[in-house]
Amino acid sequence: MLCRLAALAACALALTAVTPRRDDPLTRPIVTDHTREWLAPRPPVRVFGDSYLVGFGGLNVALIDTGAGLILIDGALPQGAPAILANVGKLGFRPTDIKYILSTEPHFDHAGGIAALARDTGATVIASAQGAEGLRTGRLAKNDPQRGYDSRFPPVRSVRVIHDGEQLRLGHTMVTARATPGHTMGSMSWSWRACDDKRCKAIVFAASLNPVSTDDYRFSAAAHAPVVAAFARGQAAMRALPCDILITAHADQDGATDRFLTAPGACRAYADASRRALAKRLFDEVR
Repeated sequence: MLCRLAALAACALALTAVTPRRDDPLTRPIVTDHTREWLAPRPPVRVFGDSYLVGFGGLNVALIDTGAGLILIDGALPQGAPAILANVGKLGFRPTDIKYILSTEPHFDHAGGIAALARDTGATVIASAQGAEGLRTGRLAKNDPQRGYDSRFPPVRSVRVIHDGEQLRLGHTMVTARATPGHTMGSMSWSWRACDDKRCKAIVFAASLNPVSTDDYRFSAAAHAPVVAAFARGQAAMRALPCDILITAHADQDGATDRFLTAPGACRAYADASRRALAKRLFDEVR
């Protein structure tokens, strides 16, 4: 294996992480019709400055090197956790230097691997109040439009709560929690500035904003008016974010083919696509 001498220890640790544990309850596969495309292998890639992607073809996982430790955003499916740590090692970092794991939403495709990642790195897991409740139980909230799927995932033993607008500082990086509810009521996006010499860019790792649900769920029902209102708040928040680079939790969100987007107005376009999708869903339900 061709590793730089300075990264030999990191590579060895990553290889250890990739070796599956016999009947590990935290990495037991969750298989759906989308699993293969979601977990399509991708090499780690530098986004800008000290920000990287260490996830997959269909699911993004971000890594920030703060100079005083690493921050990971999302954890993909449970069986993807070893590959995430392997990608961290391929970049020359030690997985045990991950200090925080930030969660966008308590769904199995983004949070399923967090329990294993937290166990194997010792990192502190951080989420919104409702997101933390979902992570601790491994269950979808009662007000989640996808609750009918009953998609369970390994619960996370300990989660620290963060609130909208609260900032997390580590080393030279400050990450801001951005509440973007709708897809779930506790969905949280994350924003930070990354610099390369004197050039700095605003990066947003966006939670899902698409109105997905089980077939029997009606966004137009009076009981679900709070969810529709939450979408409006989430879309408005996303539109207002400084956003030079957009990373969506689903790498293939809204037909995107790139792992991250650098087009001007990417966050506004993302919010507008969500607004159109919800409007169409409401129209189809009542016509």
